[in-house]
Amino acid sequence: MGSAPSLPGARGREDVVIARGLTKRFGTFTAVDGLDLTIAKGEVVGFIGPNGAGKSTTIRMLCALLAPSAGRASVAGFDVAREPESVRTHIGYMSQKFSLYGDLTCRENLRFFAGIYRVPRAVLADRMRFAIEMAGIEGREDALVKTLAGGWRQRLALGCAILHRPPVLFLDEPTSGVEPQARRRFWDLIHQLAGDGVTVLVSTHYMDEAEYCNRIALIDAGRLIIVGSPNALRGEQLGGVLYACESASLGEAVAALREAPNVIDAAIFGDKLHVLLADTAAAPAGSNVAALPAWLASRGIETSPFVPIRPGLEDVFVQLVARTGAKGAS
Repeated sequence: MGSAPSLPGARGREDVVIARGLTKRFGTFTAVDGLDLTIAKGEVVGFIGPNGAGKSTTIRMLCALLAPSAGRASVAGFDVAREPESVRTHIGYMSQKFSLYGDLTCRENLRFFAGIYRVPRAVLADRMRFAIEMAGIEGREDALVKTLAGGWRQRLALGCAILHRPPVLFLDEPTSGVEPQARRRFWDLIHQLAGDGVTVLVSTHYMDEAEYCNRIALIDAGRLIIVGSPNALRGEQLGGVLYACESASLGEAVAALREAPNVIDAAIFGDKLHVLLADTAAAPAGSNVAALPAWLASRGIETSPFVPIRPGLEDVFVQLVARTGAKGAS
């Protein structure tokens, strides 16, 4: 079957993944609700959101593993609903759960996936050699996969997913539970692939990993809230001024600050408090940031001075999700 006409994407770029109104319902529950998203050739897009937000369901629909309830999507020029087999032969996919077989050797896993992806025999040796070098497992080719460290296993899983040279990669939380150094090396591999024109959609819970992406798509309760570059999202208006301080009583300080005048939100970030205060120019007398230490001291809580800071991605995401939730509840 020839490829279906691609859905219209953005002008001036080659969009490889296009979703329009993509929706998935399970009975009365809507897991993904009217999602619109385009991803260009060679672009790395991070898919961010809380557990149950709809990330995995969206990826499985784009991989043609789940049929959409409504809307349309095309991947590499193929319609996910009408041409699922063609979609699956043009993508690489890593699921949340580790996808390799622990009781097989690294070499046996590579041969198994090469057979699934119908890698031509003439190029099989070169493809396997590339995957072994990419995973950094030279000399361990005949070791059982279950004996490998987490970072090696994940890089080998990525090598298996690209044996057939797919133009699109879908990675569903590929670095979950992997140590930081191994996560960084894994992302280096992703960017090498993107540099060769491979399009990547990767879901993650790690905010530092979102910084590695060309664009970030934030999803919550099945709805896409915002899409933009890390810099653009950091510039998103929070509706106030963000401050940081330290305290020996973080939990008590957060609870007290959330009741303080003019405070929009307060949260713990590591060993610090982040406090979002409404615009002090419009605040009533006695409710600006200078009044907060006295407010806390009257409750027996001491803090370091409040210092204005630039919002990080997590600050932005928390406020965007809260803002969207408030709209939904109104």
